[in-house]
Amino acid sequence: MIRAGFRPARHAGFTLIELIVVMVIIAILSAIAIPGYRQYAVRSSRQAAQSQLVELGSIQEKIFLNTNAYASSASKAYDGTAAGGLGVTAGKTLDGFYTISVTSETASHTITAAPVAGTRQAADGTLTINSTGQRTWGTRTW
Repeated sequence: MIRAGFRPARHAGFTLIELIVVMVIIAILSAIAIPGYRQYAVRSSRQAAQSQLVELGSIQEKIFLNTNAYASSASKAYDGTAAGGLGVTAGKTLDGFYTISVTSETASHTITAAPVAGTRQAADGTLTINSTGQRTWGTRTW
């Protein structure tokens, strides 16, 4: 006998529709968040490379004060003279997303950070800084 007004206990759990709704919400949030994170990561690596270029420019000026010439190598060990280098032994930025190179003449220099192919920075553009303090990122200044 079943008493009047008695309902059997509902089984605990989620329905298929509830699960699909949650999955759709997660998909929408992911579609918004992932591109934003990627842009943040690219911008962060670019700013780290810019900071390293400024530091290397400062080292070049120290070398110029010591020897009246600029170093022509980024990857040679730093020894304070133009015959040495800037001490970037790997030839890349600290995070490895840019390759650093130096072109120098007796009275001027340009330090360049070019994005490494196949990385997230590949389409970001080349960063440069020169002895006059001009800083460029592609065609823009930074």
